[in-house]
Amino acid sequence: MSRSALGSLALPGVFALISYLAYGSQILFRHIEPHALEQKQAFIFNALVACIWITYARACFTNPGWVPPAWNSNHSASEQSPPSKKTLRWCRKCEALKPPRAHHCKICQRCIPKMDHHCPWTINCVSHRTFPHFLRFLCYATASMVYLEYFIYLRVAVVWTGRNLPSYLGPTPTQLVFLFIFLIVNSLTLFALAILLARNIWCLGGNVTTIEGWEIERHQTLVRRARVLGGYLDGPDGMRVKIRKQEFPYDIGILQNMRQGMGGTPLLWLWPFTATPSIESGLDFETNGFEDPSMSWPPPDPDRMPRLSNRPPYEQPFVYDEALSTTQNNVDAFRRRQEEDLKRYDGGATTAIRRRPFHERYRNGGHDEASFASQPVGSDDLAGGEEVWRDSEGDRLDDFGVDEDAEFYDEDDIPLAELLRRRHEPAHYSDGN
Repeated sequence: MSRSALGSLALPGVFALISYLAYGSQILFRHIEPHALEQKQAFIFNALVACIWITYARACFTNPGWVPPAWNSNHSASEQSPPSKKTLRWCRKCEALKPPRAHHCKICQRCIPKMDHHCPWTINCVSHRTFPHFLRFLCYATASMVYLEYFIYLRVAVVWTGRNLPSYLGPTPTQLVFLFIFLIVNSLTLFALAILLARNIWCLGGNVTTIEGWEIERHQTLVRRARVLGGYLDGPDGMRVKIRKQEFPYDIGILQNMRQGMGGTPLLWLWPFTATPSIESGLDFETNGFEDPSMSWPPPDPDRMPRLSNRPPYEQPFVYDEALSTTQNNVDAFRRRQEEDLKRYDGGATTAIRRRPFHERYRNGGHDEASFASQPVGSDDLAGGEEVWRDSEGDRLDDFGVDEDAEFYDEDDIPLAELLRRRHEPAHYSDGN
C-alpha cells in the first residue's frame, strides 16, 4: 500500500481506535462484573477522553508554521556587515533563506520552523507550533489508557477468580472475547504510546527535535571517522573538510528548554486550550554559547556539501617546480580525489549515486577496516553511500518527512544577489494563525 493511501486512513484509523477503546469498553463494563463504572470514575475517564479529542484535533489541524516572506535573520539585520554564509541556509525550492532549525518538508512542500518530523498519524508536521498540542495529546492518551488498563484488570481479575465456577455464573463467550480484545489492544497501544511519550519528554528536556537527534548521531559518526583518518574527510570535487566535534547549541537548561517547547507558563502546559505558539517565536532561538556564533547547526558534513559546478574533468594544474616532490605529491593526491569524485558509481544499485560509499573510500585509503569496524558508528547502507546513511534506529531524514534533495545539496548555495538584498533589508516579519 502506498504512503498516500496509508495517510488517508490515518485519521479514520485513530478516530476508530479512540472511539473503540473509550466508548466500547464502557458499554462492555455495563454487562460484566464487577459493575459499570462509578459516576466519579466515568467522569474522570470521559474528561480525559475529551482532552484527547481536543488535543488530537489541534495537533492535526493547527498550521505547523511557515517562513514569512519578509523574514530576515538577526545576522542580516545589521547594515554594518553582510550576513555570513556560514550562519545562513538557503532553500532552493522555497527560494528563501531558512531560519535556524527549519527544514523543508516534502509533504507540506515548504520550510517548517523547528520541524520535528511529519507525523503520519496526524497527517501534519510536528513543529514549533504543533509540538505542544502533540505532546499534550500523548500525555492525555497515555493517562486515559492507564486508567482503562486498571478497569480492565479489575474485570480480568474477577474472571480469573471465578474460573472454576459454572460457566453460566460468569460472562458469556462473546463478552470474554471482547474483554480479551480490549486487554490486548489497550496494552499494546499503551506500550507504544508510553515509549513515544517518554522519548518526546526526553527531547523536550534536551531541546532536541527528532531530526536534530539524527543530525547529532550523524555528526558523532563523522567525528569518529575523522579521528581515524587524521581529522579530515573527503568532500566533493577533491576538497578536504576538517571535522571537529561541535556541541549542540540549543540546549539551554532543562527548565528553559521546556519553557521554549511548551510555552512560558508551566501551569498551562497541560491545559488543552493553551494558545498555539506564534510564528515569530519559531524563527530565532537562544543558544548556549558553547560554540562560536559563526558555526552553524548542523555541523559541516562533506556528503551534504554541493559540488562547486558541473565542470568537465579537471586538467593538470600548472606546477612551477616539479622537482619539489612534496608539492607534486599533494597535487597528484588532489587530482586523484577529484577524479574519484567525478566518477559515476552505482554500487550495484539501479541508479547512480553522487559519491562512492564511505566504506570503499576508507578501504581504498589503505586503513585497517577491521579497526574501523570496531567503532560504534551508525548503520551505513553499504550499497547506497552516504545519501542513504541511517542512524542507529535505521532511520533516514526521508523517514521524518524531510526533503533530502533540499536538505543535502541546497542549504549552502545562497545566491549572491539575495545576500546583498538581505544586507539592506530591514528585519521584520508578520505573524499569522
